[in-house]
Amino acid sequence: MVPAMGGTDKDTATVISTMLLVSGITTVLHSYFGTRLPLVQGSSFVYLAPALVIMNSRELRNLTEHKFRHIMRELQGAIIVGSLFQSILGFSGLMSLLLRLINPIVVAPTITAVGLAFFSYGFPQAGSCVEISLPLILLVLIFTLYLRGISVFGHRVFQIQAVPMSVVIIWVYAFFLTAGGAYNYKGCSSDIPSSNILTDACRQHAYTMKHCRTDVSNALRTAAWVRIPYPLQWGIPIFRLRTSIMMIIVSLVASVDSVGTYHSASMKINAKPPTPGIVSRGIGLEGFSSLLAGLWGSGTGSTTLTENVHTIEITKVASRRAVELGAVFLILSSFIGKVGAILASIPQALAAAILCFVWALIVALGLRTLQYSQTASFRNITIVGVSLFLGLSIPAYVQQHQSESSLILPSYLVPYAAASSGPTHTGDKQLDFAINGLLSLNMVMTLLIAFVLDNTVPGSKQERGVYIWSSAEDILTDSSALSIYSLPSQVNRLCSWAKCLGT
Repeated sequence: MVPAMGGTDKDTATVISTMLLVSGITTVLHSYFGTRLPLVQGSSFVYLAPALVIMNSRELRNLTEHKFRHIMRELQGAIIVGSLFQSILGFSGLMSLLLRLINPIVVAPTITAVGLAFFSYGFPQAGSCVEISLPLILLVLIFTLYLRGISVFGHRVFQIQAVPMSVVIIWVYAFFLTAGGAYNYKGCSSDIPSSNILTDACRQHAYTMKHCRTDVSNALRTAAWVRIPYPLQWGIPIFRLRTSIMMIIVSLVASVDSVGTYHSASMKINAKPPTPGIVSRGIGLEGFSSLLAGLWGSGTGSTTLTENVHTIEITKVASRRAVELGAVFLILSSFIGKVGAILASIPQALAAAILCFVWALIVALGLRTLQYSQTASFRNITIVGVSLFLGLSIPAYVQQHQSESSLILPSYLVPYAAASSGPTHTGDKQLDFAINGLLSLNMVMTLLIAFVLDNTVPGSKQERGVYIWSSAEDILTDSSALSIYSLPSQVNRLCSWAKCLGT
């Protein structure tokens, strides 16, 4: 995000430190006052796509002075408005009413679309330096799939620590490549911006040096050892109608994403779904968390990370104390500027390779939500298939309406420039930008199509998976709902619900 906004390496390190601080604070708040589930809060990919749309608007793209701070202030204003809407949605109890219309058939394609939204960025960026990105992807897959059953001192470290171990190993490998002169080209320097390179030979090698070398970032040299992120550090937020409308709708998508995570995590931990009151309280607090993210200026809103479900499953750890300890570590790390600088200095191809795995995992976790419904139902597979296809295809149509000026953007940013020149023309430029921007977002279109179809096409509660997301009392009285479970699963769930109900 930061390079696309015209920020420096130092700005990248500062934004990372800010994200660490906000993530730590909001995780502690959510643990005590939210759903009280062991779920980590953080900067969500749900907010990344609308942020890219806003920063690639024609007027912001053409800024020359203080571009980074101006765009960040616009993002802050939009996130604050969206967070207020989300807080009202949760704390007012409206989320409890909305839950009656949201079930796995709506949530699954929505979460899946969040992961699929960035396929044009993933490997195109990872492929900019295949000698470090491909080994990283392969190493993560080997650790998580082929070596997942191997224990070291009683711990399955290859499965639990697959990502950090892979990053460290390949980062060291990339460091030796850089130090060994693999990317040294006679008369060329990685410190010179590509726009200032005069010789054709060096211009050809500039792209490789930028993406492969481990010493191109100035973050470590420019970041302070101690720096405490503070509210409004980028300036007073800018509030605009067009960006506010977008973030309000996106906050609704983030809420649906979080609802799916609440249910999946609660079913794993408690063997029963969370009550509507717990869900409403969690969504309301997520809105407050995004408000903090907007005030501090992290560039994105805060929400429950979908990857929590995978973490709980592979670590078998569902302790709020463990999550709170990790949150305190994040807060302390945010005060050490060099920590953010180290993360900011990761080669771009290396970061993109990890995102290829993370986004793929989000896709898989989204599809797995369908287990709470009848996946063999023609009604369900049609709704999921149509919503996913149109959720990707409609934005592709909107993105075709591009002005010639968008061609100067990197290829992975072109899809996010459609809001300024989309097919919608109402006569109001602010409204046109908001509508075109929303139409170009995969997860928004997928949610709307799935929501409409699922709530208009006839289907039983058992077929739609509504019963599993209802209260325990409803499930116990619905004998047909229990028929899809195996006998041991029925017994375990009935025992848990009986304890809960005191019967």
